[in-house]
Amino acid sequence: MHVSLTDELESRVKMKVASGLYNNASEVIREALRFMDTHEDWINEVKLARLREQLNVGVNQLDRGEGIVIESQAALNTLFDEIQSN
Repeated sequence: MHVSLTDELESRVKMKVASGLYNNASEVIREALRFMDTHEDWINEVKLARLREQLNVGVNQLDRGEGIVIESQAALNTLFDEIQSN
């Protein structure tokens, strides 16, 4: 596999190797990928927790009778458009 990096990223990889913490560029890239995987998992957990919170808010609103009736596909599309514009 061959990977192209910007000059800035290549410089950063070289600095990590020069620091003595890594033996070569491959070790730096492997560590960066492991770090990315770990943080992606964490970010997904945070997003899922936020989604659950928002669902609970919606369920509570429905329980209080604050829901709205969507009677057509056009009305649903309008609602989605309004949500996306916010």
